[in-house]
Amino acid sequence: MTLSTRGIGWGWLLAYGIVNLILGAFAIAMPVPATFAATLVIGAYLIAAGLFSLLAGIFGQGHEGRGYAILLGVISLIGGGIMVIEPATGALSLTLLLALWLIARGVLELAWGFRFRRRRGLMIALGVINLLLAAYIFYAMPISALTLPGIVLGVSFLFSGATWVLFALDHRGERVALDI
Repeated sequence: MTLSTRGIGWGWLLAYGIVNLILGAFAIAMPVPATFAATLVIGAYLIAAGLFSLLAGIFGQGHEGRGYAILLGVISLIGGGIMVIEPATGALSLTLLLALWLIARGVLELAWGFRFRRRRGLMIALGVINLLLAAYIFYAMPISALTLPGIVLGVSFLFSGATWVLFALDHRGERVALDI
């Protein structure tokens, strides 16, 4: 039996989008608390991942990666502990990693831009923009460490929220066929 219905679940998609928009606005309006919240969440994740990696290395008898799992577990526990105990230091680390990632990405984009024929200018521009963003992060240190992760998180949530709201509205009246 086939049941035809209209847009099942679109309201949940809409709610998800709205929550993302609210979180994004909060993160941009108050980037320092958002940065600390992100740092604490990442720190907690690293602690949990480190604990499981350490336990897998200790109790995982007979596999080749035991030493790797133990070392990764210890490093993750230390990194996560620092982020939770000293969130300002964790925020600084996140910001430095972001700057280094932007540098690596910018250099690769420049190299690709000079190598490719199609969309060369666009790729070169993207590489330059990413290198300028990295330079700005270093220029604005240490203040950027307190605000930048929160702002980036906020922008990401805003774009995500807008996308999900539009997706939900597109599917609101759509007919869905369910085979029962």
